[in-house]
Amino acid sequence: MNRDMSYSAVMNRKNEIMKKAIGIDYSLFESGGISFDYERMMREAGYSLEEIQRIQSSTGVGNTPILELRNITALARKCAPKGKGARIFIKDEAANPSGSFKARRAANAVYHAKKLGYKGVIAATSGNYGAAVASQAAMAGLKCIIVQECYDSKMVGQPEILEKQRVCEAYGAEVVQLSVGPELFYTFLRLLEETGYFNASLYTPFGIAGVETLGYELVMQFREKLGKDPDKVLITHAGGGNVTGTARGIIKAGAYKVEVVGASVDLSGLHMASDKDFNRKSFTTGHTGFGIPFATWPDRADVPRNAARPLRYLDRYLIVKQGEVFFVTEALSVLEGIERGPAGNTSLTAAFALAQEMDEDQTIIVSETEYTGAGKHIQPQLSFARDNGIEIFFGDPAEEVPGKNIILPSHPSLIKARDVDLVHMRRSLIKTAVNTYKVEPTEEDIAFLAEETNSSEEFVRETLKSL
Repeated sequence: MNRDMSYSAVMNRKNEIMKKAIGIDYSLFESGGISFDYERMMREAGYSLEEIQRIQSSTGVGNTPILELRNITALARKCAPKGKGARIFIKDEAANPSGSFKARRAANAVYHAKKLGYKGVIAATSGNYGAAVASQAAMAGLKCIIVQECYDSKMVGQPEILEKQRVCEAYGAEVVQLSVGPELFYTFLRLLEETGYFNASLYTPFGIAGVETLGYELVMQFREKLGKDPDKVLITHAGGGNVTGTARGIIKAGAYKVEVVGASVDLSGLHMASDKDFNRKSFTTGHTGFGIPFATWPDRADVPRNAARPLRYLDRYLIVKQGEVFFVTEALSVLEGIERGPAGNTSLTAAFALAQEMDEDQTIIVSETEYTGAGKHIQPQLSFARDNGIEIFFGDPAEEVPGKNIILPSHPSLIKARDVDLVHMRRSLIKTAVNTYKVEPTEEDIAFLAEETNSSEEFVRETLKSL
């Protein structure tokens, strides 16, 4: 008997499809209310840190170097008050097989898929994760399908996303390209059901656990190199997996005093699912269009319970402007001789500004770099912006309006990192949780929400009263 493949029918079967495609029964972790057993989910569906390190090393993933950016640090000190200007380091994740930290997630997901007997893997992503999954699937001898949202309704695609298509296909993956809109998740579910392949989601427990090695490795290498822990770790924040996994790894290394700082590009005012806005942004990841919604409600993902829950771990959240990231990307190339892509340079831009608040004997490390390629370079991105009516000029990036202009800083002293109100975001998560589950929060729910928001039960109760 043929199944009903209409949009509504497929969406109604999403939990059934997901369960078959992931091999996790999420109901085991549920409480019946707002709360669920997050740590149990991570323990039972994940792997130990040592197991993950062995899985990753078998395909050449991990053990990437830490590099000190002496010239970038010197430039920051020229812009800082006397005695200020922390030393800036980067963890060079571009050294992974597919050129980004996403190889850590993909190595775990593909290993797990093969272990469970799946013949292939599918991932819905327009970013580096697609390349990582395709690369790891090729090594494992599994089929791979990558579903991309890459065009507007006029079939105009962003150069960075089209670059990801090229690299995914180079690794032997089949790439299904879609225009922006609700068809992405529907197509993804249909393919999972039709193929019986594994859902190599960004947001499974074993995917997030794969990033824990990054945080753990970062701390252990830093101790070996400098004899101490870094003062701050800057992490580009999009869907939350990088922040969550890296922070959990830092904790497993016993580095409890390290400040975890997220960074995103400011794309406020642009709607990520809008056909009109889709090509008016110059960053496809690491921006506020993902960073804020995923932080304030993680369970908007393609799994029943998202293992990426960044508000549990963020101590501070900063945003930077598009023009500032382009400037720092060029500075990294011409001052340090290191050419890297835009996502990692988002947190490097925030690090450049943040270092100027810190003392010279302090240290700050950017958790990742990424490969760059034809569509990721500055010139294709700026040319594409001009073609879409975006003004580009030098001036003060503080005046930049996403979707209207890109303002390159006329002097590096104009590069600033702006704080996002984490208290407001915490309240937003609590409000969304209550509105979504429509239950009277129990004591268990209140304790869970305190953990979710890295706050206190008193804070949760005050927020609930205000609702």
